[in-house]
Amino acid sequence: MRVVFVEPPKEFWFVMGEYLPPPTAALQLAAYLEAERPRDEVTVIDCQAEGLDWRGLERRLEAEEPDVVAVSSVATCNAYTVVRALETAKRVAPDALTITGGQHFTALAEPSLKEYPVIDAIARGEGEWTLVEVVEAREAGRSLAEVKGLTFRHGDEVVSTPPRPLIEDLDALPMPGYHLVEDHLDRYHFRMMAGDRRYLIIEGSRGCSHRCTFCSQCAFWGNRWRAKSAKRIADEIEYCRDQFDAEFIWLTDDNFAFGPRADRLFNELVDRGLGDEVLWFVQARVDDVVASRESLPMMRRAGNEWVLLGVESGSLEMLASYRKGVSPGQARRAVELLKENDIFAQATLIIGHRRDTRASIEGLRRFVDDLDPDLAIFMILTPFPGTELYEEAVRNGWIEDWNWAHYDMIHAVMPTETLTRQEVQQELHDCYRSFYGSLTRRLRGIFSSNRFKRRTYRYLASQNLLRQLRDLI
Repeated sequence: MRVVFVEPPKEFWFVMGEYLPPPTAALQLAAYLEAERPRDEVTVIDCQAEGLDWRGLERRLEAEEPDVVAVSSVATCNAYTVVRALETAKRVAPDALTITGGQHFTALAEPSLKEYPVIDAIARGEGEWTLVEVVEAREAGRSLAEVKGLTFRHGDEVVSTPPRPLIEDLDALPMPGYHLVEDHLDRYHFRMMAGDRRYLIIEGSRGCSHRCTFCSQCAFWGNRWRAKSAKRIADEIEYCRDQFDAEFIWLTDDNFAFGPRADRLFNELVDRGLGDEVLWFVQARVDDVVASRESLPMMRRAGNEWVLLGVESGSLEMLASYRKGVSPGQARRAVELLKENDIFAQATLIIGHRRDTRASIEGLRRFVDDLDPDLAIFMILTPFPGTELYEEAVRNGWIEDWNWAHYDMIHAVMPTETLTRQEVQQELHDCYRSFYGSLTRRLRGIFSSNRFKRRTYRYLASQNLLRQLRDLI
């Protein structure tokens, strides 16, 4: 069987600057399929890294003559791009089975199949075993009805099979499939974060046991947290260094969990000398950072130089509404602790809560000034399908913009009780202007003793972030 994974042409979030990540989900699925079915011909087409436009993708698919085309999809804002890639596949190889997955299509599996005839099947949730069984059924000419975790087209009907149990032992997964894109590894980059270092992504865990109302990961992973062992994560980092010259790793866990396992990871990395050779980045909860303050010096020695903190708000009321389970005081202490350990502290903040007003968002800006993170990323509250927020917004008729391409956390798709969508959009611009427009903050950043902060602020000085945000108003 010839199975082709496609990362389609798409635009990336300009807030991140110059950013081209490897297609992590496609590489994981492709590596698993390759390990389970070594006789298959497995190909990954990454249109961004290969410089392919839509016509270029069409020519590549023509040359591959695929039996199965799997198009990767994570973010809701990429939904139309995924559909266009599947349309391209059907036009080139009409007999090929087309399949996608990810958070958006898992949440809207049956409606998506009814709306888009170019989708033959959607793998709901964790996709490794589902994809293997789909390929096996396709090869044998069997019905897909026995494949768990699948929504598929059967004649004029749309059929959903029972959910698939989650993989319990993540250590049993193969190493990430970077060998499948080895010819263009140099093209993956994250200028703001990694500079010119070779940048790759690995996962240390899946899911999260918390239940934030706006998070699409909760339902997708069944509100569970599963982790690879400390040794396995260290093995993957070492593998990426030795085989692919990785110098900067994004450990793309939904939530990096501190505790004994994390301490073992830090020790593994230090003992192997990896902390001196490979830098890495994680996202974490502020309460976990505060509770694990004694682990931070070892974390820094192990190579961590950047942590993204989910701060979200300076209001206890709004944090409770999001069901974050943290406090503004914990956010302040987490930022202080990271700075004390020479770890770059990035904070994410949310505007656009239904009870947000001009005054409350101005209060958020004052809170961030007091918090003083090394970097702040402001986002608009977005009702992603599969979240509690989405269900509430649909139920109450809050959503005014149903264009999935705008579900990127920088477009306002619903108003607040007192602000129109355009006014929320203006407030987002004003938040960035307040933070990055401060001459004192810019100068402190450009001349900071922390090399990440110094390079990041010099990089930001070369970008037109405020202009691009202003264009959205």
